[in-house]
Amino acid sequence: MLHTLASHRQFWESPRYILFSYMLINDTLLVLCSILLFVLFLAQFRLSIIVCMSLIFVATVTFLNTPFILATMSLERYVAIFYPLRRPAAWRADCIWAVILPTLLISFMIPTIELCLGKQYPGTSAFTTMVLCRSKDINNSPLLMLIKISLYGFFFVAVALTILFTYIRILLEARKMRQDQAVGKALHTVLLHGLQLLLCIMTFTQPATEQAHVVRVPWLREQIPFFNYFFFALLPRFLSPVIYGLRDETLRAHMKRAILCSSPEITPQQMVEVLLVEVSQRAAGRSS
Repeated sequence: MLHTLASHRQFWESPRYILFSYMLINDTLLVLCSILLFVLFLAQFRLSIIVCMSLIFVATVTFLNTPFILATMSLERYVAIFYPLRRPAAWRADCIWAVILPTLLISFMIPTIELCLGKQYPGTSAFTTMVLCRSKDINNSPLLMLIKISLYGFFFVAVALTILFTYIRILLEARKMRQDQAVGKALHTVLLHGLQLLLCIMTFTQPATEQAHVVRVPWLREQIPFFNYFFFALLPRFLSPVIYGLRDETLRAHMKRAILCSSPEITPQQMVEVLLVEVSQRAAGRSS
């Protein structure tokens, strides 16, 4: 899907597809890092502190970045519906970096705070000391945990309110324009973003679900982390290609041709038009 988006210029001229590509890259990094950390922990494989903290840093940044991208994509749908002809400058394809960069900087906030306020262990070396790679094993400071929970809660509430606002506004617009398919599709997209955000928020129930054996839940304790990881970490990331990839007719058509290794049929009329354009461009170049 990333290859398809990168191979066609038309996708880079739309802020919607640029944000989608940004989300795909972010989720790919998150899935790769989280799978590696999960497998290493199940295998009880120890890493040096510097390698472990690097993996946790990337996983945390990409995890936090996901809800911000969801809010940004919901706002992009809002702008596309309410300002179709006069988009604000920041929401144009050539300036969309002005929206992407702040979300990325905010996502770096918590991991950076965690590194700065991390508990120091005398007599340990970041390069030679081997540890099981879990965030709570690397740094279990109560103050840091309180800061993380507070910031997580604030960020996710802000994103939830943003998605709710865009959903309500697009819903009201859809009632006025019942025959407009674009508005209805945007409404469904924002609703699916809300589902993604809900699954992301459910990740914070991990401490409670891992203690489910106390209330006699008939699961082995070793199965509960896998359940949390699959449903609340992997599943929301697999929804992104479905929401924007398979539901988008243009992207779906290009992906189908790429998978089948086929090219679109060119009619004689289209060939003549292409030749006329090339001739006119060469004539203009000679005259200049």
